[in-house]
Formats: sequence, C-alpha cells, structure tokens
Amino acid sequence: MPPVPDKPVTANYSTQFRSIKNEVSPEEWETRLNLAACYRLTDVYGMTDLIYNHITARIPGDDDHLLINLYGLLYREITASSLVKIDLEGNILWKPDTDYGINKSGYVIHGAIHRARPEVKCVLHTHTRAGMAVSSMKRGLLPMTQTSMRFVGHHGYHDYEGPAIDLAERERLVRDLGPHDTLILRNHGLLTCGASVQQAFNTMYQLEMACRAQVDALAGGQDIVLPPEEVIAHTANLYQPGTRRPYGVLEWHAMLRLLDAESKNSGYPPYWH
Repeated sequence: MPPVPDKPVTANYSTQFRSIKNEVSPEEWETRLNLAACYRLTDVYGMTDLIYNHITARIPGDDDHLLINLYGLLYREITASSLVKIDLEGNILWKPDTDYGINKSGYVIHGAIHRARPEVKCVLHTHTRAGMAVSSMKRGLLPMTQTSMRFVGHHGYHDYEGPAIDLAERERLVRDLGPHDTLILRNHGLLTCGASVQQAFNTMYQLEMACRAQVDALAGGQDIVLPPEEVIAHTANLYQPGTRRPYGVLEWHAMLRLLDAESKNSGYPPYWH
C-alpha cells in the first residue's frame, strides 16, 4: 500500500487578529491606535503603494522599541493589534499569530532615524507618483506654492543607492536628513518624521500636496512664478511647528472622525481593533 502523502502546509495569512488592548500598557495602546489610524489615513489620501512602505512609531517609555506594519497587509487592513513590536535592529519582539513578517527596508531606514534622533517619535515613508516624480527632478521641490514654501531650508536630499537594504547606508541617510523632519529620497520617494504620529502625518500630507501641485503646474507647460526670496523665507518660518502650533494636532480628531465614518461600510476591521 503506497504511503499517504503529507497534507500540504497552509500558510496563515488571516487578517483576523485578536485584540491585545489589555496586554500592553495604556501608553503603548494609545501609540498603536494613532499609528494604525495613520496607516489608514495614508490610504485615504492616496499615498499608498500596494503592501509596500512603512510608518514606524516609538513606544513611550521604551525608546529602543518601535511599532511597524506586517509586510503583506494593505494599509486599510492594519489595526492597532496587528502592529509588530521590534527593536532598533529589526529584531521582532512581538507579532500576531501570523506567517507575515516584516520588511528589512523598514528598519534599515526607520531604525537609523529613530536611533540617531531620539526626539523623533514617528517616521513615515511613501512612494507616491508625485513624490517619485519630484524626487527625480534636478531642482527638487520648488517654492512655488504656500504649501511648498514651508519646506524651504527645512528638508534634505538623499541620493539613490539602490533598494534600502544595506545597513551601511544608515549613516548617510541620517547625515542627509540632518535636523530636519523632511527628506526627499532621490529617484525613490518621500520621508517625513516628527515629534508625534500626528505631526509626521501632517508633514507628509503637506509635502505630498506640494509635490502634486508642482507636477501639475509643470505639466501645464507654462513658466512658474516664484515669490521673492524674502517672502519665501518669511513664509517658511511661519509654518514651522514651533512658530504657531504643532503640525497635525488640531486636525487629528477630525481625521479620526473621518475614519470612524468610513469604517462603517468598508468591509475592513476598524483601526482601533
């Protein structure tokens, strides 16, 4: 009698994750909620790239531990309980019961910034169409709109070195970011960071809008009018987080209400699960 073949092993790619609200500190749970909401908002505003890219957040009270997404989920599938806890070297400290893991690029880029900039609580990276376009333009981001002027003198550029899997690139990423919260990755995409999840998201939203406006204007074929340098500098100063109010805080509750309304008929689990 021939041997009975082994049953095929079925990978566990379910997205039905149990809630861990009562298994983590209130501070970690609050960070998980905000980070999961940030993933959803990035999707709502058209800044996703299938399952790729990452947003990381530092866990309060344990600065060497980060939260990151499972590699394989759409941003609209991410929940507070699905986020993976890692250290700065990318070692997984906790993840849901799933065969999904994490992407190496997530901790090469994000871990480098979190390690070098302790004040940074969140790092957000995108590959949007407009972001990739502007990152490939020789002149980079132009101070042609009020939205883009806020970044004048407050963003860096990092030359493309290939997919971000080389740990040696970390020092150059940190050098090129400098003290700023915005980095344009040449021929690659956009990166923002901030003192909170809310701030990092708001900065990315504004950067994305600036890039979209620039691509649209250049496609029109007309000459671009730039304001005088002193006006640009004055505007940039007025839009810094410490000048008037922090980025993203006032808007955040409205953003959460938007997610609440959209979740009712989305077919996806709510971000707060």
